[in-house]
Amino acid sequence: MLTSKRILLVIAGGIAAYKSLDLIRRLRERGASVTPVLTKAAEEFVTPLSVSALAGAKVYRDLFDLTDEAEMGHIELSRSADLILVVPATADLMARMATGRADDLASTLLLATDTPVMVVPAMNVRMWTHPATQRNLATLKGDGIAVVGPVEGSMACGEFGPGRMSEVPEILAAVEDFFAEGPLKGRRILVTSGPTHEPIDPVRYIANRSSGAQGTAIAAALAALGAEVVFVTGPADVPSPAGVQVVKVQSAREMLEAVQAALPVEAAVFAAAVADWRVASASGSKIKKQPGGALPVLEFAENPDILATVSQMGPGRPPLVVGFAAETDDVVVNATAKRARKGCDWIVANDVRPETGIMGGSENAVILITDQGAEDWPRMTKEAVATRLAARIAETLETE
Repeated sequence: MLTSKRILLVIAGGIAAYKSLDLIRRLRERGASVTPVLTKAAEEFVTPLSVSALAGAKVYRDLFDLTDEAEMGHIELSRSADLILVVPATADLMARMATGRADDLASTLLLATDTPVMVVPAMNVRMWTHPATQRNLATLKGDGIAVVGPVEGSMACGEFGPGRMSEVPEILAAVEDFFAEGPLKGRRILVTSGPTHEPIDPVRYIANRSSGAQGTAIAAALAALGAEVVFVTGPADVPSPAGVQVVKVQSAREMLEAVQAALPVEAAVFAAAVADWRVASASGSKIKKQPGGALPVLEFAENPDILATVSQMGPGRPPLVVGFAAETDDVVVNATAKRARKGCDWIVANDVRPETGIMGGSENAVILITDQGAEDWPRMTKEAVATRLAARIAETLETE
């Protein structure tokens, strides 16, 4: 049920806008209040009168309605809801959101808000698969915006493929999942993920072999349990999860700064594969091959130890600090020693020898090292590992 939940519903212009009428009715049946906002293009598909009648509320349409500005203001309107739901999210509106445009009421509300946003895309298959739309989609996901669909199906234009808007029951399920109370509701948790890139020169860098898939899955699993997740990620191969605060970094020093800025948190999960070393003095221009084949000499400096820094920080230390250990030999021995050396509470260790296929793969086999010893988990998908770890974190925080 969505009793007392306040939904600001932005309806953009597209043939799928007609589904928003049924969505309004079903949201209200579940106890939610719906405040509708129509773009000018949306009025070509649904009328303000029908939307207002179903919502039982005034329809907002004009950015420069001075009466509304005096009564509430567009900023207050954008921040008074529990969720902003964009149905349908057209290619044009997604592009304006991704680039920070604010040239009508809908885009201004979406830019001026700190309320969670969920978009439900709908467009022609060619528009959906176009690189520009996919870039915009990645930007929106990186900004923490939740995305529902689209699905494959027949379209009004006669084509078939991805781009068809999700049906109302699927949208309702996503909204209900968003408001579901989880065991981590109200808990702020930090997750680091991905590799770091340490520059040698403008075109070369040092990095670890990490796709970021495991850290991303952990952040998503924690968010699914209701946690407020700060997701600090290096340049990963996978998109950031929806519904989390994403902070993108490149180097280990940038990651440390982002981690310190995110504190305080109730738990910190350091899944990132941080490069241990960097070039002491990166070149500002590309290093050229030398005549005669002389090789460049690189002087290395040690990167900050993020896990140890947070684990040993004293006042303000998170109650639960989880590190990761990617090992190729004596996994339990080395991971246990790392836990003691760093001062963290848990270590999630795995065997990343090439023959395991774990590094860069879709599965993981981990050993959880705690003060109680080593707990060997069976091989499973990285999503399953994340779900199990998130549940253990929730259980531990509940007992504190």
